[in-house]
Amino acid sequence: MTQVNPSKPPMSSRFRGYLPVIVDVETAGFDPRKHALLEIAAVIPKMRDNGLIGISETYSAHIKPFPGAALDPAALEFNGIDPHHPLRIAVEEKEGLLKVFKPVRAAIKNNGCTRAILVGHNPSFDLGFVNAAAARAGLKRNPFHPFSTFDTATLGGLAYGQTVLAKAVQAAGIEWDNQEAHSARYDAEKTAELFCTIVNRWETLKRASSPMIA
Repeated sequence: MTQVNPSKPPMSSRFRGYLPVIVDVETAGFDPRKHALLEIAAVIPKMRDNGLIGISETYSAHIKPFPGAALDPAALEFNGIDPHHPLRIAVEEKEGLLKVFKPVRAAIKNNGCTRAILVGHNPSFDLGFVNAAAARAGLKRNPFHPFSTFDTATLGGLAYGQTVLAKAVQAAGIEWDNQEAHSARYDAEKTAELFCTIVNRWETLKRASSPMIA
């Protein structure tokens, strides 16, 4: 039988005190110390009364390349971002990160958790850029665990036999629009839908096999 501490919000007991926050970044290359972070999005989940999780809020920002940042033309062609487009509403790294970090910290507190854990599709890439940007910006209160992550590529391979995000999402019965893909907000929200679907599927299977679980 699942043991739940009634004095704590249910999310705090689901992932051993961690709050899963689904993150996607778009960048100008693969090296977080050298290449620019251009977009960041974070999706904060919530636990419903039935014990299943869903999307609560999404926060995102377009970010200006930091001084001296390298811009790989191949990466920009892939994600379709023009960092210097006159209509691109972008902010400095510190402002962009704070736009994400502040609500994440608030959600950690509201859910009775100790820290956020980054959920991503091949999340070491996203976490590397988040950590490097936070260090450049001098932000000491990075809400994310410094190295632990949840990987939806692994979970998608386990649940659906698919490790590519678009294919795993579609295998889970979630709509996917190739024209919207490769924006941080869209990819983060689709990754969040995939994560919630897999977590909820597992929870449902546990309940079906253990009638004593409420």
